Amino acid sequence: MEKFTPDFESLYKFTAPEWFRDSKFGIWSHWGAGSVPMYGDWYARNMYIQDTDQYRYHIRKYGHPSKFGYKDICALWKADKFDPYSLMDLYYKAGARYFVALAMHHDHFFNYKSAQNSANSVNIGPKKDILALWRKAAMRYNLPFGVSEHLGASFSWWRVNKASDTKGPHAGIPYDGNDINFRHFYHDNYMHDTENPVSDAPWYTSNEAYRRYWADCMIELIDKFEPDLLYSDGILPFGERWKGESNTDYSKGLEVAAYLYNKSIKKHGVNRAVFTQKSRDPNIYKVGVLDVEKSQLSGIAKQPWHTDTCIGNWFYDVRVKYKEPSHIIEILVDVISKNGTMLLNILQRPNGQIDAEARYILYELSKWFAINSEAVYKTRPWKVFGEGPGSVIIDGFREDETKWTADDYRFVKKENMVYVFMIERKGGTAIIRSFNEGERIRKVKLIGYGKLCFTHKHGVLLVKLPEKMPASFVNCLGVQL
Repeated sequence: MEKFTPDFESLYKFTAPEWFRDSKFGIWSHWGAGSVPMYGDWYARNMYIQDTDQYRYHIRKYGHPSKFGYKDICALWKADKFDPYSLMDLYYKAGARYFVALAMHHDHFFNYKSAQNSANSVNIGPKKDILALWRKAAMRYNLPFGVSEHLGASFSWWRVNKASDTKGPHAGIPYDGNDINFRHFYHDNYMHDTENPVSDAPWYTSNEAYRRYWADCMIELIDKFEPDLLYSDGILPFGERWKGESNTDYSKGLEVAAYLYNKSIKKHGVNRAVFTQKSRDPNIYKVGVLDVEKSQLSGIAKQPWHTDTCIGNWFYDVRVKYKEPSHIIEILVDVISKNGTMLLNILQRPNGQIDAEARYILYELSKWFAINSEAVYKTRPWKVFGEGPGSVIIDGFREDETKWTADDYRFVKKENMVYVFMIERKGGTAIIRSFNEGERIRKVKLIGYGKLCFTHKHGVLLVKLPEKMPASFVNCLGVQL
């Protein structure tokens, strides 16, 4: 196979590999030192922003960030009960057919042994190569292995560790991000404005030395783990609009995408790697796969796409309610009906274990997939994604539970079978209007139950359902054409 070069013209030749299109559902371990406080996402940033909830929690639990900073949080992370093999067994049974692990978050702490960054899980905290352990566990189940990187935004995102309180007993005392002994870890990022710490813009820095550092870290990551998927938390690095100016320097992102694909070609003879990023511009996302964080698309996309979500917060958070298993499956069937693949973050405590609520979710997912897996894996979009009045909210990071009705259906196909997910209907007669009058329906079955009686006249399919349905939620019909 011809190798890719780091430019748009070459990378536009990318096509999503079959494993990605077939797998449909993956599980993500978005887990690292940021889980230690068990107080949610972006802790490493917000603990340095006075008056935020996480700042108040930090000073009352650990002390002021001039004395006890994020470097000290990292040292507390032990992962002493981390058992990747038992977790991977749960994830596989719960339906996952690929697995993604957090390589590093915006906090600049790496979950593997790195020559680029000494602040990593082998040198500090767990004293374990977390990514290597995850990879071995994924290989046991022959799961494609992905990694997520959130490093691109770190340089500007973490500028707040250079500030100080503006009021109170510690006013004017610099936070520990100013400690010269930890300058590499906290970044020499004084160039970025700290006067408006609440804003997370700019997402990417214009600092060329840091951009080169990011690319070198990505190359190291790819060489070490040969990932089947590399998730980048932002648009293709390092393009961005900021203060009315358009930054179109994508050279480092293109370099890394080409390197990822060429590494896969060298190993497999063809490219089976996927690079995901979040620009909605097709001129950008065509170099890989579009990722839509905590949201969905409104219809069937021409190209396969990806969404990522979580059962609660991105990092373990004692305050946050978890999604119901039924809600997770409702998102899944809506996503795959539109040519998407869904990645679900299962939260871990700092010791590496998952809690009883997460185990319950996995158990319910495993029961659902045991019945309905044939309607998920290796399917493709049908002529329409669905019918009925219910629709997910397409609005930023909102994932409100949809008020589905008994007339809401989502469709996928595989060979001569159309699968009809009945999102809300629990019994009675299913009335489906998307099959044309000229389409010959040979058989209808309820997945996990068996053949059903049906009529198909004037373009309306009527299917009599049994009193007791096989799945607790989102049952599925198989309509053979």
